[in-house]
Amino acid sequence: MKKMNPRHGDIASALPADLDALPRLHGFRLRGIEMTRLETFIDAAFAFAISMLVIAAQQIPDNIQTLLAAFKNVPTFVCSIAVLGIFWRGHWLWSRRYGLEDSASILISWAMIVTVLILIYPLKAIFGAMWYLISSGHVGQRFSLHTTESQARTIFAIYALGVAISAEILLLNLRAWQLRDPLRLNARERLVTRGELTGWSVPVGVGIVALIFALTLPTDQIQWSGWVYFSMIILVPLHDFFHERRLKAVQDGSQDGGPGQRE
Repeated sequence: MKKMNPRHGDIASALPADLDALPRLHGFRLRGIEMTRLETFIDAAFAFAISMLVIAAQQIPDNIQTLLAAFKNVPTFVCSIAVLGIFWRGHWLWSRRYGLEDSASILISWAMIVTVLILIYPLKAIFGAMWYLISSGHVGQRFSLHTTESQARTIFAIYALGVAISAEILLLNLRAWQLRDPLRLNARERLVTRGELTGWSVPVGVGIVALIFALTLPTDQIQWSGWVYFSMIILVPLHDFFHERRLKAVQDGSQDGGPGQRE
């Protein structure tokens, strides 16, 4: 029998003896059903980030012209919220599945908070410029006419560094994988965890490509540093499709009397 690292004893001892009695989400036993102080702080950070994205951040519109101008920012607001929601759900799902609050997980989560708050304005600027281009100026906001080449590259590069948030969620799931023995993950839960690792590797990879484009493409083609993110519309569902097939194979093997659900 494999000897457990003494440093992981606290993690193992915090789990109930009968893990099968825990609530489940899509078959995954939820070791972190109760909110931790770490998760509460993460939620507060995301709420603060959202408050900086409101469509009329400077003041409440006091006339129809100001109100209509504020509504030009609605598509930017919605897209930015959608991106933040993806990251928030990634951390929420990790928290529910594993319930980890060790020093490494806390450090990675704090790094995630810092990255989110740094990224929020570049996120808004990029989506504003995208909608301005798509709508021929009817919605969104364009970059200043006085933006230099180096400044344009910098804003796209900063946005590409949003890959750091995906990398941080990837690291959190990697931490859970490292602790798979003290967490007593069964075969299906291990496969789900590996799926999270490969799944979050997709935006990490796309972000790295976007960063390379931001630093190397000619000025008249630098917008491809933003458009490359739309490749995830194909890559993410493709990854999920193959991952679901692997999960189904494990489930079918378990029903046939195989070791699929054994801890």
